Amino acid sequence: MTLHWKLVVDAADPHAQAVFWAAALGYEVEDNAALIDQLIGVGALPEEETVAFQGRRAFRDLIAVRHPDDPVDERTGTGLGRRVLFQRVPEAKTVKNRLHLDLHPDQGRRDAEADRITGLGARVVERVKAQGGEWIVMTDPEGNEFCVC
Repeated sequence: MTLHWKLVVDAADPHAQAVFWAAALGYEVEDNAALIDQLIGVGALPEEETVAFQGRRAFRDLIAVRHPDDPVDERTGTGLGRRVLFQRVPEAKTVKNRLHLDLHPDQGRRDAEADRITGLGARVVERVKAQGGEWIVMTDPEGNEFCVC
């Protein structure tokens, strides 16, 4: 049996993280406005749990990005495939990630991709040459590590 899953990332500003990672991965920020309207309509979600984001209503403390080719639940705007969900947490990141993304651009495009992502707000931490290959260790705008391989 296989399981449906998503990667969840703690964030101080989930919406800014969603914008960064959508641009970095070529993903789309999910539009959950229809779901939010449904939940508010039945009294399951108070207005103060929402924010205006990119001209629509969004959850205040969480937002996801999804692969543009994957299916979407039209009633909720929720992706049904490859997703990354960013959730607001009160504490700041303090130590190295125990889990991270490796981004794999086309052959020969590692440096150009690192430059592109740096332009989105990432930072290069280290360029690694090891027996297993070469990669660039980077951090997103909130300091979460990832690699461009």
